[in-house]
Amino acid sequence: MSTLSTHVLDTALGKPAAGIGVTLLRGEQVLGQATTDADGRARDFVKTIEPGEYRLRFDVAGYFAGRESFYRSITIDFVVRAANEHHHVPLLLSPFGYSTYRGS
Repeated sequence: MSTLSTHVLDTALGKPAAGIGVTLLRGEQVLGQATTDADGRARDFVKTIEPGEYRLRFDVAGYFAGRESFYRSITIDFVVRAANEHHHVPLLLSPFGYSTYRGS
């Protein structure tokens, strides 16, 4: 079975984005929730995940409170194809844009 982690970096401030709630879903079923730590990382959604389609939802509205921004939440849909691999989904975030990629 595979493992999953994420890392959120605020590119506008040049630092990790702490305190963002992250939800792992498969379809509409919530599999786990975590909050990014002081280093912007979240790892403890579930122990393992099986091959299939998943979604990470980042609730950024609270993170951007007091700052002008465009986003309330950001959702990343991804596919786990291989068992026994680690999947890392980084999110590079700013108030008016974001990007993501498959990390290591």
